[in-house]
Amino acid sequence: MYTYAYPRPALTVDALVISGYPEYPLVLLIKREKEPFAGKWALPGGFADMDETLEEACRRELQEETGLVLPAMSQFRVYDALDRDPRHRTISVAFYSFIDGIPEVLGGDDAAEARWFSVRQLPELAFDHDVIAADFLPEIAIRFRAFAK
Repeated sequence: MYTYAYPRPALTVDALVISGYPEYPLVLLIKREKEPFAGKWALPGGFADMDETLEEACRRELQEETGLVLPAMSQFRVYDALDRDPRHRTISVAFYSFIDGIPEVLGGDDAAEARWFSVRQLPELAFDHDVIAADFLPEIAIRFRAFAK
Protein backbone atom coordinates (compact mmCIF):
# COMPACT_ATOMS: atom_id res chain seq x y z
CA MET A 1 0.00 0.00 0.00
CA TYR A 2 2.81 2.44 0.84
CA THR A 3 6.05 2.72 -1.08
CA TYR A 4 8.72 5.31 -0.52
CA ALA A 5 12.05 5.90 -2.21
CA TYR A 6 13.62 7.53 0.83
CA PRO A 7 14.29 6.55 4.46
CA ARG A 8 11.75 7.62 7.05
CA PRO A 9 11.63 7.45 10.85
CA ALA A 10 9.65 5.01 12.92
CA LEU A 11 6.88 6.45 15.10
CA THR A 12 6.40 5.30 18.68
CA VAL A 13 4.39 6.32 21.73
CA ASP A 14 5.29 6.41 25.42
CA ALA A 15 2.84 6.43 28.35
CA LEU A 16 3.29 8.50 31.50
CA VAL A 17 0.72 7.11 33.93
CA ILE A 18 0.81 8.88 37.28
CA SER A 19 -1.06 7.55 40.30
CA GLY A 20 -2.31 10.02 42.88
CA TYR A 21 -0.93 7.99 45.75
CA PRO A 22 -1.89 9.81 48.98
CA GLU A 23 1.61 10.86 50.03
CA TYR A 24 3.58 11.04 46.82
CA PRO A 25 2.95 10.42 43.14
CA LEU A 26 3.92 7.13 41.50
CA VAL A 27 4.73 6.43 37.85
CA LEU A 28 4.09 3.15 36.05
CA LEU A 29 7.13 1.49 34.45
CA ILE A 30 7.78 -1.78 32.66
CA LYS A 31 10.91 -3.94 32.65
CA ARG A 32 11.91 -4.61 29.05
CA GLU A 33 12.06 -8.27 28.12
CA LYS A 34 13.79 -7.82 24.74
CA GLU A 35 16.68 -5.86 23.31
CA PRO A 36 17.43 -3.10 23.08
CA PHE A 37 17.78 -2.45 26.80
CA ALA A 38 16.56 -5.90 27.93
CA GLY A 39 16.23 -5.89 31.72
CA LYS A 40 16.03 -2.09 31.96
CA TRP A 41 12.98 -0.18 33.12
CA ALA A 42 11.06 2.01 30.68
CA LEU A 43 7.81 3.83 30.17
CA PRO A 44 5.16 1.57 28.65
CA GLY A 45 4.91 2.14 24.91
CA GLY A 46 5.83 0.99 21.46
CA PHE A 47 5.29 1.36 17.76
CA ALA A 48 2.13 2.85 16.30
CA ASP A 49 0.20 0.67 13.87
CA MET A 50 -0.96 2.02 10.50
CA ASP A 51 -4.67 1.78 11.40
CA GLU A 52 -4.74 3.63 14.73
CA THR A 53 -4.31 7.14 16.08
CA LEU A 54 -1.33 7.85 18.30
CA GLU A 55 -3.53 7.98 21.40
CA GLU A 56 -5.07 4.62 20.46
CA ALA A 57 -1.56 3.22 19.98
CA CYS A 58 -0.51 4.48 23.40
CA ARG A 59 -3.56 3.03 25.16
CA ARG A 60 -3.11 -0.29 23.28
CA GLU A 61 0.58 -0.55 24.20
CA LEU A 62 -0.23 0.34 27.82
CA GLN A 63 -2.85 -2.41 27.98
CA GLU A 64 -0.61 -4.99 26.25
CA GLU A 65 2.39 -4.30 28.50
CA THR A 66 0.69 -3.69 31.87
CA GLY A 67 -2.93 -4.83 31.67
CA LEU A 68 -4.06 -1.30 32.54
CA VAL A 69 -6.98 0.00 30.46
CA LEU A 70 -7.51 3.76 30.29
CA PRO A 71 -10.39 5.46 28.47
CA ALA A 72 -8.27 8.41 27.33
CA MET A 73 -4.81 9.95 27.52
CA SER A 74 -3.52 13.45 26.77
CA GLN A 75 -0.60 14.30 24.52
CA PHE A 76 2.42 15.73 26.33
CA ARG A 77 5.39 16.24 24.01
CA VAL A 78 7.33 14.87 21.04
CA TYR A 79 10.83 13.42 21.47
CA ASP A 80 13.02 13.32 18.39
CA ALA A 81 16.69 13.16 19.42
CA LEU A 82 18.61 11.53 16.59
CA ASP A 83 20.10 8.82 18.83
CA ARG A 84 17.14 8.06 21.13
CA ASP A 85 16.82 4.47 19.85
CA PRO A 86 19.88 2.38 18.89
CA ARG A 87 17.90 0.39 16.28
CA HIS A 88 16.99 3.24 13.93
CA ARG A 89 15.64 6.76 13.70
CA THR A 90 12.63 6.89 16.02
CA ILE A 91 10.31 9.73 16.93
CA SER A 92 8.11 9.26 20.00
CA VAL A 93 5.01 11.06 21.17
CA ALA A 94 4.58 10.96 24.95
CA PHE A 95 1.07 10.79 26.39
CA TYR A 96 -0.01 11.10 30.02
CA SER A 97 -2.83 10.32 32.39
CA PHE A 98 -3.34 11.02 36.09
CA ILE A 99 -5.30 8.25 37.81
CA ASP A 100 -6.65 7.54 41.27
CA GLY A 101 -5.44 4.64 43.36
CA ILE A 102 -2.79 2.09 42.50
CA PRO A 103 -4.28 -0.48 40.13
CA GLU A 104 -2.70 -3.90 39.96
CA VAL A 105 -0.49 -4.26 36.89
CA LEU A 106 1.24 -7.24 35.28
CA GLY A 107 3.98 -7.38 32.69
CA GLY A 108 2.70 -8.62 29.33
CA ASP A 109 3.59 -8.73 25.64
CA ASP A 110 7.27 -7.70 25.54
CA ALA A 111 7.34 -6.45 29.16
CA ALA A 112 8.80 -8.88 31.68
CA GLU A 113 7.31 -6.95 34.59
CA ALA A 114 5.24 -3.86 35.38
CA ARG A 115 5.57 -1.90 38.61
CA TRP A 116 4.80 1.46 40.24
CA PHE A 117 7.76 3.65 41.27
CA SER A 118 8.00 6.87 43.25
CA VAL A 119 8.67 9.71 40.83
CA ARG A 120 11.45 10.75 43.22
CA GLN A 121 13.24 7.39 43.09
CA LEU A 122 13.24 6.10 39.54
CA PRO A 123 15.55 3.29 38.46
CA GLU A 124 17.88 3.72 35.50
CA LEU A 125 15.62 4.04 32.46
CA ALA A 126 15.99 2.81 28.87
CA PHE A 127 16.11 5.01 25.78
CA ASP A 128 15.62 8.69 26.74
CA HIS A 129 12.85 7.93 29.21
CA ASP A 130 14.78 9.66 32.00
CA VAL A 131 14.51 12.87 29.95
CA ILE A 132 10.78 12.35 29.36
CA ALA A 133 10.17 11.71 33.07
CA ALA A 134 12.23 14.74 34.10
CA ASP A 135 10.42 16.95 31.59
CA PHE A 136 7.09 15.81 33.06
CA LEU A 137 8.00 16.58 36.71
CA PRO A 138 6.68 20.18 36.53
CA GLU A 139 3.29 18.83 35.40
CA ILE A 140 3.29 16.47 38.38
CA ALA A 141 4.23 19.33 40.72
CA ILE A 142 1.30 21.39 39.43
CA ARG A 143 -1.10 18.50 39.98
CA PHE A 144 0.30 17.55 43.40
CA ARG A 145 1.25 20.81 45.09
CA ALA A 146 2.47 18.97 48.20
CA PHE A 147 4.99 17.10 46.03
CA ALA A 148 6.49 20.39 44.86
CA LYS A 149 7.40 21.46 48.44
